[in-house]
Amino acid sequence: MGYGFPKQNKLCGSLRIAQFYREGKRFVAWPLRVTWAKADNETQVLIWAPKSLFKHAIQRNHLRRLMREAYRLNQALLDDAHYQIAFNYMDKEEQSFAVIEKAVQKALKKIAHEQ
Repeated sequence: MGYGFPKQNKLCGSLRIAQFYREGKRFVAWPLRVTWAKADNETQVLIWAPKSLFKHAIQRNHLRRLMREAYRLNQALLDDAHYQIAFNYMDKEEQSFAVIEKAVQKALKKIAHEQ
């Protein structure tokens, strides 16, 4: 498995996202709320930072970039199983990459063990 994060690995489409949030399981790996569900064909990821907590787009973009990079580097923890995963940033303060990466690793390990 490579370290790429191509378009087909991004969860998109409002109907699919709404259904995913209705049916998915949730847990918190601070500062992230993680929602996940088994997928049929390939792993897809949604990364989200709320406008209600971060008014400036540059802050939201920076947080999304950190979460995306942390996932990209640690996606091998999921093995060969296929999931839909959403990482929602919850903290009111911007955390460092090390904190976010640790949370993503914890989340991916938990998902891989709960299958």
